[in-house]
Amino acid sequence: MTRFTRTLIIAGRCGLALCLAGASLAATAQPLTTGVDATFAPHAMPKLGGGLDGFNIELGQALAKQLGTTIKIEGTEYAALIPGLNAKKYDFVLAPTTATEERARALLFSEGYLNTDYTFVIGKNAKDISGLEDLKGKKLAVNKGSAYENWARDNAAKYGFSYDVYASNADAVQAVQAGRADANLAGNTVAAWAAKQNPAVRTSYTIKTGLVWALAFRLDDPAGRDRVSMALKCLKQDGTVSKLAQKWFGFTPAPGSAAVTVTPGQGVPNLPGYDAKPVALRCS
Repeated sequence: MTRFTRTLIIAGRCGLALCLAGASLAATAQPLTTGVDATFAPHAMPKLGGGLDGFNIELGQALAKQLGTTIKIEGTEYAALIPGLNAKKYDFVLAPTTATEERARALLFSEGYLNTDYTFVIGKNAKDISGLEDLKGKKLAVNKGSAYENWARDNAAKYGFSYDVYASNADAVQAVQAGRADANLAGNTVAAWAAKQNPAVRTSYTIKTGLVWALAFRLDDPAGRDRVSMALKCLKQDGTVSKLAQKWFGFTPAPGSAAVTVTPGQGVPNLPGYDAKPVALRCS
């Protein structure tokens, strides 16, 4: 049987125009290109034998599968990701990116996929941090270009602490272990992972933020945002995001949390760039 004959038989079953359109979409599906901070465990980190592993790596692979394509994930410093996105090196930023009003003026966001709070990591034998007033006179270590650097910059004078920035969060944790800093400030998932892997440090006070991590896109790419965000909605609905959270962070996302809640529109509600028009799920 020739390829042409097989095409005619299939076309007779579902309609020639529909089948050819589906074949065209499959043939022209473009691979996704994105980037992560490859030192931001457990979201992205090198794995034995080469390549990257972690929550966001598996999330990116699941997004590509849902879209019927492949994904290329590049590891670099977080500070290089947004410039790379704007230079069209990446289709979107896969690394955990906190959706804030300031950022939403310069970027388009998908809906959130995880809630993100801020947790302090301190030395194993250090005095616990019971509140922000305890930061007076201390030095923090934060990841360059992150929301935690922004928080430190905005609150240093108010609470009387100083801070140093590091190229990776692993370096910031090392600064705490080496005594160059009193505490590292990072996301709650990353802080828990750091303490689990390194018995010389432990988690301390957590700042509840009400913020979420979301995928970041260029302002001029609403179609790309909506396409990938649709896939994210599907992964929430079928439980994939929740299962990944259980695997990498050891907790089951609560009802109503970002990992399980499908937003009616596109983007993060109440932030610039949010499209409130309800969308109908289209999942593979």
